[in-house]
Amino acid sequence: MQGVFGLATPDLFLSLLRAIQTPPVIYVAAVVRVAFGIVLLLAAPASRVPVALRVLGALIVAGGLVTPFYGVQFGHAMLDWWDRGGPSLVRAWATFSLVLGVLIVWSVARRSSPARAV
Repeated sequence: MQGVFGLATPDLFLSLLRAIQTPPVIYVAAVVRVAFGIVLLLAAPASRVPVALRVLGALIVAGGLVTPFYGVQFGHAMLDWWDRGGPSLVRAWATFSLVLGVLIVWSVARRSSPARAV
């Protein structure tokens, strides 16, 4: 979802990201990151690419755990870099995010069984 949003409206996307770079909201983001990482870790064994989901889940959990300590400074540095790079850089990162989201959906989607001949 964030990938589509970043691709469609990079300036609005940056404005929203700036708004959540405040200490009360960033703590909520940290909890959401940890929860999402745990969901990926739990879903990994039944997925099409369990190693990839385990690695991604562990990275997201780790990112969520360090967010309260480094999130604001890192977020501001990243947003400043994106500002200097302009909409094209924001769209590039949004594309990466979208591709990653599609990979996650594909990896956990159930495979349909082949149609039976009657």
